[in-house]
Amino acid sequence: MYRIKSKNDYEQSYTNALEAPEKFWADIAENFHWHKKWDQVKSGNFTDLDFKWFTNAKLNITENCLDRHLEKRGDKRALTFEANDPNTPTTHYTYKELHQAVCKTANMLKDLGVKKGDRVCLYMGMVPELLFSVLACARIGAIHSVVFGGFSAQSLADRINDCECNLLITNDGSYRGAKSIDLKGIADEALETCPTIKNVLVHKRIESNITMKEGRDVWWHDLYDKASSDCPAEVMDSEDPLFILYTSGSTGKPKGLMHTTAGYMVWAAYTFQNVFQTDEQDIYWCTADIGWITGHSYITYGPLLNGATTLMFEGVPTWPDAGRFWQIVDKLKITHFYTAPTAIRALMACDEKLVEAASLSTLKVLGTVGEPINEEAWHWYDQKVGKKNCPIVDTWWQTETGGIMISTLAGIGECIPTYATKPLPGVKPELVDEKGSVIEGNDVSGNLCIAGSWPGQARTVYGDHERFKQVYFSTYPGKYFTGDGCYRDKNGNYRITGRVDDVINVSGHRIGTAEVEDAIDTLESVVETAVVGYPHDIKGQGIYAYVICHSTPSNLEEFSKQVKDQVTKVIGPIAKPDKIQVVTGLPKTRSGKIMRRILRKVAEGRPDQLGDTSTLLDPSVVDDIVKNAQ
Repeated sequence: MYRIKSKNDYEQSYTNALEAPEKFWADIAENFHWHKKWDQVKSGNFTDLDFKWFTNAKLNITENCLDRHLEKRGDKRALTFEANDPNTPTTHYTYKELHQAVCKTANMLKDLGVKKGDRVCLYMGMVPELLFSVLACARIGAIHSVVFGGFSAQSLADRINDCECNLLITNDGSYRGAKSIDLKGIADEALETCPTIKNVLVHKRIESNITMKEGRDVWWHDLYDKASSDCPAEVMDSEDPLFILYTSGSTGKPKGLMHTTAGYMVWAAYTFQNVFQTDEQDIYWCTADIGWITGHSYITYGPLLNGATTLMFEGVPTWPDAGRFWQIVDKLKITHFYTAPTAIRALMACDEKLVEAASLSTLKVLGTVGEPINEEAWHWYDQKVGKKNCPIVDTWWQTETGGIMISTLAGIGECIPTYATKPLPGVKPELVDEKGSVIEGNDVSGNLCIAGSWPGQARTVYGDHERFKQVYFSTYPGKYFTGDGCYRDKNGNYRITGRVDDVINVSGHRIGTAEVEDAIDTLESVVETAVVGYPHDIKGQGIYAYVICHSTPSNLEEFSKQVKDQVTKVIGPIAKPDKIQVVTGLPKTRSGKIMRRILRKVAEGRPDQLGDTSTLLDPSVVDDIVKNAQ
């Protein structure tokens, strides 16, 4: 196969991937099933933004996730589902059973008129039918666009309308800890402004009393039970779109990152195998939601492409108590555990007896994703969960990259607290200064760019290639700019130091400050808002909102509730500000630009480090902000 087995193996692979990329990636790609091989492994560049991988190859990704395993692994467990309620029996699907479920789901979609190239929106809880639906879309050549089940009706509508989906798949509702979420009700509200949706396919999960619109809404079970389990895979071109996934940016409108078929497949498979180093009998668990890129690449595609056993978990780490993760690890004999620093910090704050009560003896590899992990959390994870016996892979990557870019390879590379460490083969990181010059050598800091294409990267922002160019390739022409700051130590190890643009990383989820500002500004009582991030013990970054009102609210507590409710309504609860300060003015330059660095310092509790404020239009505004800071 394509597994790196030693440090020397890694170094040789890294060299080969940079010096002879066509041969290197052709050799990797030979491990998959193709209807037609490629004419050229890679082409295009970062200037013309016309990069392609495995040009003119023909394939279907689901044949590589499912069909090609049936002969040898047909009876092996492919998917395990652990429900929100710990008293619900665990459900398992073999590769044969998962193949059958995906084919039946694909035939349901075809019965509803979905065809190759159509966009299908999935707004669901973490249930197996979500994974079936993702793969069913890929089976028939439809483009899946998964929207996280915590987003609001407006956020859902914006995403549906942006890529003009014609089918929405949802649940009647979903379970999340002690709560249930009215997904169908939220979807109904969203669809009031979504003219392209022809049908809504509703999977019954919580048995809630919902409204079904005649002629539009269809019950999953009515179609699934009579659907055929035979569904030949649509033959796709290497560069045909596979999915669109929305991510926040520094401007208000989310970006629909579009990933294509062949390059993404090879990258997801290669990175999964080499970062996690899973063996045939291992049980792998990524705790993310499929609504995020982590769930696409490392719950769904990466594990299944490698014939692994992957776990989906419906619930939350703290319900019924904060021992739930550890109980599941013991119950299901998890060997590889991949979660977010936010979850680790939240569990650190709970009674340690809950983690100490678990054996955790089956664990081999631990991973973190979504944001840089702080040193205290790293050591707790290492000691309490890994028993100092499990390598920790601290993975850096993005929705845009399709898969892991910089990470220790489990059991091969060095594990260093707070460091992602080394780039994967095919990834050439560069640190660049503000003038665009590449910073050579080690023990240096700069803005993290990637020089040259890799198979898994997004090809465009759906429907807006110019925005793709402006956001990622205009700051440093000829390079992909990640938006992250980075430090490279004396040994060439990389440590991500956080966002350098107006994006806040809250619990591993990127939230654009402009999105939150726009939501708050829709309140009639609000004149203007500025939002910044600040260090948060659990979330990594919290959201601090400075709000100017037409008149000072008589009840600040009630006003804060209005702000949080409005953000929840427009974006979703994940974007609610943690702190809200009503101010009389904002620190602006004479040209009208808000000096966010000043607001960040105040939010961080460092008013003594504001720097020069003499260039502001009204420096006295800062004194007022500092005096009343939370």
